[in-house]
Formats: sequence, C-alpha cells, structure tokens
Amino acid sequence: MDILKKSREEAYETGMALLRRVGMADREMQYPDQLSGGQKQRVAIARTLAMDPDVILLDEPTSALDPAMVEEVEAVIRDLAKSGKTMLIVTHEMKFARAICNRVFYMDQGLIYEDGTPEQIFDHPQKERTRRFIRRLKVLELNVDSPDYDFLGAGAQIDRYCQSNDIPPRTKYRIRLAFEELVQQLLRQVLAEEPIRVVVEYAAAEARTTVTVRYGGRRFDPAEGENELAYRVLKASVEELTYEYVPDEEESNIIRVDIKE
Repeated sequence: MDILKKSREEAYETGMALLRRVGMADREMQYPDQLSGGQKQRVAIARTLAMDPDVILLDEPTSALDPAMVEEVEAVIRDLAKSGKTMLIVTHEMKFARAICNRVFYMDQGLIYEDGTPEQIFDHPQKERTRRFIRRLKVLELNVDSPDYDFLGAGAQIDRYCQSNDIPPRTKYRIRLAFEELVQQLLRQVLAEEPIRVVVEYAAAEARTTVTVRYGGRRFDPAEGENELAYRVLKASVEELTYEYVPDEEESNIIRVDIKE
C-alpha cells in the first residue's frame, strides 16, 4: 500500500491470491510463530511476489528444513519456474537445481568456476572441482617430490583418509598397493627427475575409487618398464589400469587406476 500505492482492498485481494498460490490461504489469520519453517518460507515467497519483481533472488530457500517441508517449498518454486518467473537460486540441493534450472553456475572460492546447462554441469562437467563436487568425491592428494619422500607418512595419510571416509579394508589395501607399486616401484626412475602427483578419489555412492598418478618429462609407460613383476601384481589387483601421454600438458604422463569394492 505504501510503496506500490495500492488501495487496501487491492492489496488484500493480491495478498490472498498469492497465499492461495503458495497453498497458505487457510493460514491467513495466523502469526509467524504459529507457522512451521516450510510455511514461513512459502509466505516469504508470497510476500516477495507481492512486489512484482523482475527477478527473484532465493538464498538457500530449503536450508534448515526437514524433508517434508523441503518438498513443500520446492513445489512452490517449481510452480513459479513454470510460470516463466526469472529466479536466481543459491542451493546445495543438487536434484532440485537440476530439475528446475535452465542454467547452472558452479561457484568455487567466490568465483564462477564453471557454468552451463544442467545436463552439461551434472552429466558432463569439464573441470576437476566441479566433477568432484557433483559426484561427492572424497579426495586425498599426495605430492611425492623426491626419492627421499616420507613414504611411511604417506601410508599413514592413506590410512586416515580411508578411516574417515569409511572405505572398506579391502579397498584400502588396494589403494595402498596402487601407491606403493606405482610410485615406489614402477616409477622409481621417474622420481629421480620429476615430482609425482597422486590423487585418490572415492565415490561412496558408486562404491568406486580412482587413483590418478601424474608426472611430467618424457614419455614413460610403466607397462614398458623393467619391473614387470610389480606391474603384473598391480594390474591383477585392480579393475582397470590405463596410461596416457599428453605432450601438451605440464604433467604429460597420466596413469589411472580404477578400484571397485
């Protein structure tokens, strides 16, 4: 009434229409402390719509709500999206974001790290941190920088990583085996010249672990090295072992080991 200069009757009719739109018309005479969290969120959306904005900004609209209330609020927002209302939504609800949005921005350290359609971001992310976030990967990174590297300490780090992420003992054994056979045995001569980066990624939902080993310098495929026994032991204990040489990259040698529970 004060800002949009509407009459009391027009403001009441608009308010009731919006309460009906968000499924709250039967609560018109209740005070905020008589409403649940989900009901308050729906009333807040109705209040925003009353001002007829060009864009609605929603910051974690389903945070701190129980699952039933989350569904209530998401249903209202889906209805708004279908009506063509422009919304900018900050959320950690991945299924919700995928279902409702036509463009997704993945933010990292205060910047737009990657953006695209929901299909691009959720099914085919192009960047490493996006992929880790979408797949909810638990990551351990080890940088082996010299032959004098503390391998015992690295083993302890792997044990702590596996324990904190509830990784099964059998999988932990294979992660340690991949690290020891690759870095300490097969890549020993590489380590004398180039640092080696080891990244362990565990996806609990898929019961799968990937160990990626990267290093620069000349092409060196461990399958073609002198330690045939170590290579055979490693390959027999994992699901898949691949090697790739990408000369244009700084870490031009890439080994990937797939471990499945």
